[in-house]
Amino acid sequence: MNKDITLGITETGEAGANTYRQLMTEAVSIAADWLEDGKMYDGMPIETLRSALKEIELLPNDGIGDQAALKEANQYFLQHALQVHHPLCSAHLHCPTTLASQLAEVLINVSNQSMDSWDQSPSATLFEERIITELRRIIGYPSGDAGIFTSGGTQSNFMGLLLAREYCLKTFPQYGKGSLVVICSAQAHFSVQQSVLLLGFEESCVVSVPCDDGGRIIVEALADTLDDLAAQGRKAFAIVATAGTTDTGAIDDLTGIATLAQQHQTWLHVDAAWGGILLFSHQYRDRLAGIEHADSIALDFHKQFLQTISCGAFVLKEGANYELIRRHDDYLNPVEDELEGVPNLVSKSIQTTRRFDALKLWMSLRSIGAQQYGDMVDYSVDLAQQVAKYVDESEHFELVNSTQIASVLFRIKSESLGGKDSTKTHRYIAQLLFDEGHANLGITRRDGIVTLKMTLLNPHTRFEHVKGLLSTIEKLVGC
Repeated sequence: MNKDITLGITETGEAGANTYRQLMTEAVSIAADWLEDGKMYDGMPIETLRSALKEIELLPNDGIGDQAALKEANQYFLQHALQVHHPLCSAHLHCPTTLASQLAEVLINVSNQSMDSWDQSPSATLFEERIITELRRIIGYPSGDAGIFTSGGTQSNFMGLLLAREYCLKTFPQYGKGSLVVICSAQAHFSVQQSVLLLGFEESCVVSVPCDDGGRIIVEALADTLDDLAAQGRKAFAIVATAGTTDTGAIDDLTGIATLAQQHQTWLHVDAAWGGILLFSHQYRDRLAGIEHADSIALDFHKQFLQTISCGAFVLKEGANYELIRRHDDYLNPVEDELEGVPNLVSKSIQTTRRFDALKLWMSLRSIGAQQYGDMVDYSVDLAQQVAKYVDESEHFELVNSTQIASVLFRIKSESLGGKDSTKTHRYIAQLLFDEGHANLGITRRDGIVTLKMTLLNPHTRFEHVKGLLSTIEKLVGC
């Protein structure tokens, strides 16, 4: 063979290491220059970039080489990417990231471990087990390692409902599938409905319980719902409590819900994809009181834990419940491995091939420590409360929600709009601020009315940043 077919493939040895070092140095330089520029977004029109990408021959007969591909990615991707580290990039639960998680990504990518079996991830498997053990301690669960890293809250919620269904069918065989339902709040994440469809149920089997003005499930209404179902001969195979709704950050009464779940022998799954960050808080940990009673919990570390995407976890209170879904394949996780104490994590996951995302959280916890993590969480909650108070007392803005974590929903008062259409004006302002790279504000609806949203995850965001943004909005409206 005359042509070298190994060009562009990572290799071991001195030559491979030198090539890797050179290319990674160039990539880091490009990334650092992008960070230094600091603009949140360059406003590139959708069709302009789409047209430019259409002109690129994606699969040329002869490749352009690593350096040229890197230069092209910088030109067409990075220079038009959203700068999530900007202090006013606050539309979503889309966080800036710790430097430790960025460093971990380098090690994750170069090693390319696959977390399904021990022989594909020997040291990484033990790292993940250890961090799950620590998370269980922080939650208040019994000692053990029942849990697994996931792609995020959607997958973790699905796992919770999958196990809940299997547990119910095994424990209460008198109930047929057609009599089973899932109960959640009216503000629960859409992945609850998505999960029941994937589990083979009709979406109508999701029973939504009303919320109070703060977005929290009304526990008395939940009790009535459970009683009504029992009277109809139906069974809730799971109650999904929310610790941090997507828009308002509302946290359900976990203790009250847990009491009802125990009384009705119903699996309790807590979607703490966002609110789980309060486990690390010095001041606000009590808002998660009762989470230790949940049968399963969803956590997202690529939200306010400030990890690179994707990084989440599913934590299971009783490890024995994994038997409900455990499978063995001779080529991957044979029974003999289990008998010999070889940990194959595929037995705990609905994924097979899976990244070593646990390293990101491991390195962040080790690098930052409990004190600073708690300080960052408390700062964000305090900042949101400060902003909410400022908005509530302002002349031209209306506060829409009370905040329990770090989101502030607000809108321009109708009398300050000067007759302008409210929906069009709010959408126009958010889009203009985004296109000009000034800020990324969320657009949502509350009681059917369009609302602006700030999700203040960034510990670099200062009150002065937000005041300046609100002043800019006032000028745009002509207040």
